[in-house]
Amino acid sequence: MRDFSKDHRWLSLNTATVRKQGDLVAIIEACARHGIRAIDPWRDQVASVGLERAARAVRDAGLELTGYCRGGMFTSDAAHRIEARDDNRRAVDEAKALGAPCIVLVVGGLPQYSRPGSAVSKDIIEARNQVHDGIAEMMEYARGANMRLAIEPLHPAYAGDRACVNTTKQALDLCDALDPKRSGALGVALDVYHIWWDPELLSQIARAGKDRLMAFHVCDWLVPTRDILNDRGMMGDGVIDIKSVRAAVEAQGFAGYSEIEIFSEEWWSKPMDEVLRTCIERHRSVV
Repeated sequence: MRDFSKDHRWLSLNTATVRKQGDLVAIIEACARHGIRAIDPWRDQVASVGLERAARAVRDAGLELTGYCRGGMFTSDAAHRIEARDDNRRAVDEAKALGAPCIVLVVGGLPQYSRPGSAVSKDIIEARNQVHDGIAEMMEYARGANMRLAIEPLHPAYAGDRACVNTTKQALDLCDALDPKRSGALGVALDVYHIWWDPELLSQIARAGKDRLMAFHVCDWLVPTRDILNDRGMMGDGVIDIKSVRAAVEAQGFAGYSEIEIFSEEWWSKPMDEVLRTCIERHRSVV
């Protein structure tokens, strides 16, 4: 396993970590100040400053991207499926313009939450079928842009509203069904917050192998967790054995960035430079 203790060469910042402290350009400037070499921006943050300005800021700062958040939200009623398809095609175009290596897919839960205005449904089996079909359709468009897609399984608490793919096994089953030859077009983005609890995690990471492991996200699980969405912990403040999960993905040949993604009202309330300094220290000592 790589030694992160001496520098933060392999730290990437998911820009949601400091989304309330400044816009995307300000975040990019802060990353440059702190020697952070890579980011994973969110679509709403890009939209707020404009795609062209965002791409220019990334280039001017010499940053790499570790992904683009997010595509997906495939589930909807029939009236909203073209909307979902077109939105995901725009995500591909934006990711290409920014130079992202992949789009992180949060696949959607029940239709009324994934695509507001959709008819109410409780059929999670149908939702998962729509996810399969939606990824298949998106892959056709993404191949034309040479853009990889990375399915992110979310904790089961999000099955209703955000993602009905909740384990690494489920995500890899989709990969095997839609890309059986392992072409490199489809893989997984693994976030320790969502998967640390899974008793099959290590065997599924081994199943994924290097070619399916497209992104690795870190934060921590606090006990107690006061808000399942916006109370993620800074690495080292919770109960996840982050190093053991990183060791497992690196044992498969993953040699990319460890991307810090923290949704936290507490950390959003702190100055951006303080948050980044803490991220760097914990990346060296805990990740």
